[in-house]
Amino acid sequence: MRGRAPPRESNLCMTAPNAVDAAKAKIGAPAKATLANVRAFADRVAALLSAPEALRETARRQTRALAERQARDALADRPVSDLRNLAGKGVRLNALAEAGYRTVADIVAASPFELQAVPGIGPQTAQQVSSAAVRLARQVHGEARVRFDPDRQDPGQTELLGTLAATRRADRARAVLQKPLQQFTTQTTPLVEQAEPTTSRVALFLRRRAKRQTALAALAQLDAILADPRVVSLQTAVQREQRALAPDAYSPAQLWQEYANDAASLNALLSTVGGHGEEQETEAAQGFIPEELRQKITAVPLDTSLLKTTLRGYQVFGAQYAIHQERSILGDEMGLGKTVQALAMIGHMAAKGQTRFLVVCPASVQVNWINEIAKHTSLAAHSLHGADRDSAVRRWLRTGGIAVTTFTTLGRLNGLADARVALLVVDEAHYVKNPSSQRSQRVAAAVGRAQRALFLTGTPMENRVEEFRNLVGYLHPGIARRIDATDAVAGARRFRRAVAPVYLRRNQEDVLTELPDKIEVEDWVRLTADDEAVYAASVRSRNLMQMRQAAFRAPGAAKLERLAEIVDEAREDGYKVVVFSNFLDVLTTIEEKLGDSVIGRLTGSVSPPARQHLVDDFTRHEGHAVLLSQIEAGGVGLNIQAASVVIIAEPQWKPSTEEQAIARAFRMGQIRKVQVHRLLAKGSVDERMREIQEQKSLLFAEFARKSDAKDADSRSVDASEHRPAVLDDDAVPLKQRIVLAEQHRLGIT
Repeated sequence: MRGRAPPRESNLCMTAPNAVDAAKAKIGAPAKATLANVRAFADRVAALLSAPEALRETARRQTRALAERQARDALADRPVSDLRNLAGKGVRLNALAEAGYRTVADIVAASPFELQAVPGIGPQTAQQVSSAAVRLARQVHGEARVRFDPDRQDPGQTELLGTLAATRRADRARAVLQKPLQQFTTQTTPLVEQAEPTTSRVALFLRRRAKRQTALAALAQLDAILADPRVVSLQTAVQREQRALAPDAYSPAQLWQEYANDAASLNALLSTVGGHGEEQETEAAQGFIPEELRQKITAVPLDTSLLKTTLRGYQVFGAQYAIHQERSILGDEMGLGKTVQALAMIGHMAAKGQTRFLVVCPASVQVNWINEIAKHTSLAAHSLHGADRDSAVRRWLRTGGIAVTTFTTLGRLNGLADARVALLVVDEAHYVKNPSSQRSQRVAAAVGRAQRALFLTGTPMENRVEEFRNLVGYLHPGIARRIDATDAVAGARRFRRAVAPVYLRRNQEDVLTELPDKIEVEDWVRLTADDEAVYAASVRSRNLMQMRQAAFRAPGAAKLERLAEIVDEAREDGYKVVVFSNFLDVLTTIEEKLGDSVIGRLTGSVSPPARQHLVDDFTRHEGHAVLLSQIEAGGVGLNIQAASVVIIAEPQWKPSTEEQAIARAFRMGQIRKVQVHRLLAKGSVDERMREIQEQKSLLFAEFARKSDAKDADSRSVDASEHRPAVLDDDAVPLKQRIVLAEQHRLGIT
């Protein structure tokens, strides 16, 4: 063997001679222990990587069991008389009831032979009644849906929530650890086989010299791998994640609190596991598009590897539609996640190698887009807005990611013409319905340069054919010329079929069969220059009340404009809106902005009987209407189920105050999904209020950003900057500390 190349079956004999010598000392029991450790860890790796599927199967079984129990309970609540129409005329159901068969569940549990033992019930009647009960039972079972009820906290639902929490943790763990774990398995599997002879001196002695060297080298390398700090850290991570993958590792209180905080994503996850909770793929959920087009759209799987969120079925289809059609309008009703679907499209394209994406939106939602990108994707977000927009453009062009700018700023960006944008997303696309405006012309130019384009608008287009034709004209001029107003007159379904190549819209009732009745949105806005001036003056005067109202006080105030947009969209859909604020002046400003839409105001000076009368007027009002309310006056003791959109104008000191206000609309008797919009201003006291609500330190995000910058480059942050100790001094009143925090942030002394 001397002078020959190492055996081709392994390069491991290149291991250092001293490591091989050390391996000789481990022949026998120590080698067995090393191989056992490697195999045990490999088993844990396999279990962790397969955990998402195993947990989903558990959740599927639990969901079916809950739905079946729900169906049984429903049948037990239905009197046997409900079978009259199904069983046919003349059937003596009273005789069955008198004999103890009082509910449909009783009939289902009995055989026809048992039923005909009842006096007056013959074989034919028994068979008719039994068949009718079975048909009704199938219908009830088919319609059964698991809906989590935080007020009851049913043990079976708690168990399912535990499985869903573990599933979500397993998904995240696999996404983070899959690559290093697979590398470990790939690397160690052949080594274990080659090192096997070292577990026995006799077995090793019987091998040829080259085989012995290979076995010893393999053992040495396995020892080195297990001692590698990265592998030690990986083992710790796997052990930690495995503990979190046990559904019973979560307390019921923890599970229900998590559901209260993030019901939408847990219900979205539930919709993916199947069982009785699976989402039905209906024609309506796919926008009434032709079958041939639907098949082409769904033929290419959506790559979600860069997403952090779980998509519902209709959202997957929406992203696939936009990808396949290349230039299209997503017109889903407000609250269905148009932003998430656009991000899913971007994530798919990024996973396929595309690098630059541009979002154009109103200034009022620009910050919200930045937040949503970070929340739902692993992609970098770039704000092309404000004084540093030129440097942000250069950074985006160099590194790629998702850039977000406003309609106004779009025309001021340098270097955009040569950016080679893979996808242009235009949010609130109805802003460019007038082709002659400068805003529309800038967007049209950007659409022309982009490889693909997606317009987002929640405003229904069936009744605005000319505006719709203008929007389509930016994307597909040929289709725009063929749009016929008579298709819209014939109804929404025919209109959507006619424009299916360019327009997809779904309504809440089409697709939200499994989502909770409450959809909560944090609407972050960026203060305008006038807002900032008003706000800074309030901070200088140490007037906390004015600081909380500042985003409504300046002309064109950011919060006021965003509120008007939400109300306009609700008006288009015929929805009623209730707006809560702590401040009378804010309600007055809103009333002046919204005009005749406002039915009235609930304030502390209105007597309880008059408050109820106002709510009754609001409820009886036909179509869209707005009710304004001080949050303390209208947030307790009233039922406002007529409202399906709730707007909270500013954060409150206690989350429970907001939840009580929301509960006025989100309660038994509500027939529509409730959309909750919390208006929040970036760079204002709203961030401090949220820190208090979330029990974080004041200026938490501000100092986190400074810390990150300092880690990246110690020169980028003044070393003298430090967090004032007074902010943590419980002896100082909280409201005073908030003012001090904002003065520190703005550099006001």
